[in-house]
Amino acid sequence: MSTNKELPEEKCTEITTFTTAVNKENCVYVNIEHKNIFLRQLWGFSVCLILNIIAGTVSGYSAILLPQLDNKNSTIVATATPSQQSWIASMAPLSMALGCIISGWSMEYFGRKKTLRLCTIIFFIGWILIYLSKTISSLLVGRLITGFSVGYLGPTGSCYISEISTPKYRGFFLAGISLGIAAGLLVAHLLGTFLDWRTVALIICAGPIIVFFIMIPVPESHVWLLSKGKFREARLALEWYSDRDAIIIIDEYEQQTKRTHKKWSCKIFTQKDFIKPVMIMNLFFVTAQFSGNNVVVFYSVGVMQKTVPTLNEYASMLIIDGIRFVMSVIACILTRRYKTRVLTFVSAAGTIASLFLLATFVYLSDLYPTNTWFTTVPLAFFISYIVFMSIGIVPLPWSLSGELLPPQNKGVGGGISTALNFIAFFVAIKTGPDLFAQFGTAGTFTIYATITSIFSMILYMVLPETKNKTLEEIQSSFK
Repeated sequence: MSTNKELPEEKCTEITTFTTAVNKENCVYVNIEHKNIFLRQLWGFSVCLILNIIAGTVSGYSAILLPQLDNKNSTIVATATPSQQSWIASMAPLSMALGCIISGWSMEYFGRKKTLRLCTIIFFIGWILIYLSKTISSLLVGRLITGFSVGYLGPTGSCYISEISTPKYRGFFLAGISLGIAAGLLVAHLLGTFLDWRTVALIICAGPIIVFFIMIPVPESHVWLLSKGKFREARLALEWYSDRDAIIIIDEYEQQTKRTHKKWSCKIFTQKDFIKPVMIMNLFFVTAQFSGNNVVVFYSVGVMQKTVPTLNEYASMLIIDGIRFVMSVIACILTRRYKTRVLTFVSAAGTIASLFLLATFVYLSDLYPTNTWFTTVPLAFFISYIVFMSIGIVPLPWSLSGELLPPQNKGVGGGISTALNFIAFFVAIKTGPDLFAQFGTAGTFTIYATITSIFSMILYMVLPETKNKTLEEIQSSFK
């Protein structure tokens, strides 16, 4: 437990600049004077950032893969049927939920760092299998494995970032999760515009290899080390990352560890500081998924053909990806300047308005196909839809998942909330084509706008403010 108060000399020995000591009272006082704390935290964050870029390529890959499978020169033995194409797109999110659940257990048992390293190995296996695929079946297995990797990364990445970063940088780094996803989408679509899908898969294989080696010097989370009684390693990790004086009472952590073991039971589901944040996270993730965000990502080429038929769909797709990436960078900056609730509901209001207006003008363009004004205006509202989603609804659930959940239950809580997110992800992706076929483009966007409106109103009543608050302050508010 960290605090800034000074202890009597006989109870704690003060050691300065990269050193620590433990006296007979089992008390440690660590006075850190690092000058490169931000760079050290940035290094740890970069591990999760690159992994999230790889995760983004998983989501964006189907948009360039499916059109190429329809090509008569496709290197796959059999041409994919519409049903198989739907499964190729939705197979990745199908296994993401399982990855989340296993990740929650893995990061508590093996630690955050080892779980992230395992993630790099699984990512590599999935992408190399896609590269080597000769049949639809092997392609589906590769998509299943890469999807599992995305889920496996989800809870651990946000948890690790929240534990190694100080409040000053935490919001900025957590918003970077969404930035990584946006960058991955852009990379996949950009490469797929000019290269064969198999070559794209091979290039992406280099990402996990790079991460595996750059994370070698990065320490484990001191929070996990303390929970396992590894106090010496925890002090070294704290020194590596922390920029504040910290007093650690080892006896207190020993008691906390004992309490933590007791809480691994069904009783945690009756505790307010567990139930409330998990329910808020579930609501936020479902809102993000049924705003249509990932439907647009997975079927971006087809959606652009339906929405703006007068423009080249691949050029439009790259424009949208570029805007999403730029707005994700801006979102990281906005999280340092504005409160969480403000960003959330400005984003929600803009998203809802953009969806309704987009639906209206798509409907008008269907009625008056010869009117060029009606057929080009939808692109403007499509862009505003991407802009507003990217500053709040998309990045903030991942940021909050590292802040709202109590440390002792981050594994199970993060696993539950992110698993539900990916289940909603799968449902949205699998039902997307049916909605477009049944209700048309205008009707589908209207449905997404209506769902987002309802969930946003509920979220307005329950979402707490987290900006400039320590993790302890945020969690105590749920009690």
